[in-house]
Amino acid sequence: MNQRARIAMSDDDVAAFLESSRKLQLATINPDGTPHLVTMFYGLDAGRIAFWTYTKAQKARNLARDPRVSCLIEAGDDYDQLRGVLVYGKAEPIADRDGVMAVGMMVARRMTPGVPDELLSPYVEQTGRKRVAYVVERTKVVSWDHRRLTSTTTD
Repeated sequence: MNQRARIAMSDDDVAAFLESSRKLQLATINPDGTPHLVTMFYGLDAGRIAFWTYTKAQKARNLARDPRVSCLIEAGDDYDQLRGVLVYGKAEPIADRDGVMAVGMMVARRMTPGVPDELLSPYVEQTGRKRVAYVVERTKVVSWDHRRLTSTTTD
């Protein structure tokens, strides 16, 4: 087995990693073709990455023009502990306000673990008035778990 195949995560491992993480690096494409990269909290909608942002934010303007995104979620500080998932896809806008608010609650829960929904709802309702939400439809997923490099077991 080659090293790339050895460090790739299974679909279940990818799902668990996305579930356990809180933030991602979101890349959209600026009008001049350069990447626009920002850190975002995210939620999961049936396993798909979901996020929201202010309607006038650069990423929202970029996505209105070109919905392609890259989402990087990573963990680990030392080389032998690096883990990550890179999701390529298209950010599909969520059209209805209830959907936007649902994504807002997903994101708020990740931003503030353990805070009850009744305390999060006023924040989500207030900021949600000026926000749009998206769900990422995956086109490709790349993953790695360098902890497998030092594993003595074989697959």
